[in-house]
Amino acid sequence: MVERKADGSAGDADYGTIGRDYASFRQPEPAIEALIGRALGAARTVLNVGAGAGSYEPLDRDVTAVEPSASMRAQRPAHLSCAIDGVAESLPFPDRHFDAAMTTFSVHQWSHLDDGLREMRRVTRGPVIVLSCDPDLVRRFWLNDYAPQVLEAEARRYPALGHMRAVIGGVSETVPVPIPLMCRDGFNEAYYGRPERLLDPAARLACSAWSFVSEQTAADYVEALRADLESGAWDRKYGHVRTAPEYDGSLRLVVARR
Repeated sequence: MVERKADGSAGDADYGTIGRDYASFRQPEPAIEALIGRALGAARTVLNVGAGAGSYEPLDRDVTAVEPSASMRAQRPAHLSCAIDGVAESLPFPDRHFDAAMTTFSVHQWSHLDDGLREMRRVTRGPVIVLSCDPDLVRRFWLNDYAPQVLEAEARRYPALGHMRAVIGGVSETVPVPIPLMCRDGFNEAYYGRPERLLDPAARLACSAWSFVSEQTAADYVEALRADLESGAWDRKYGHVRTAPEYDGSLRLVVARR
């Protein structure tokens, strides 16, 4: 049985509270969309699990979205189909029903990861695609100097990529996902060259890991970052990334084929 919160959220974060402006900050990044599109190949029917507000759902395919959070389903734009209220661990579809299945920035929220991955494989004839982060690489981001407990929460919650590949089975690969400087998707590493963005509380709220530290701890982290930006200390140490065209962070795409 998957435990669900008041708005239907499943997992360890309450998107009824933190996800109200999620769609405003978590816009799909075209470069990441292109990688996902290539991984989907010729698939015409696609299942999107933990679909949220619909980021990265391909518009040129027949997409079925599953999302447990009512607040996230309500933020889906009108040009996307309505999402089914459901969880990864119990998908209401027959075996091999879809050409492909995908999930983006979602697996770390699932109550029972292995069950959800096996369900995705069960209902899918072709590739199963997971956009997530490598927990072994999360802490090398400069934000770890300012908000170590936030990145500790991220590293703790993201599942090991090798484990996911083993559970899904088949022939699989892990693809690095470069993050462009002006990335439209507002996760923590997307602001690698725009640190001022993380001073915005709404931007931080769209990154669920910030909800795992106390308000006072988060405030202390933000003030330390603000002080270094104002004094120039941040730029003296990290200013070179402000013009770096892309960042090879922890973002990875797992592609598993039968």
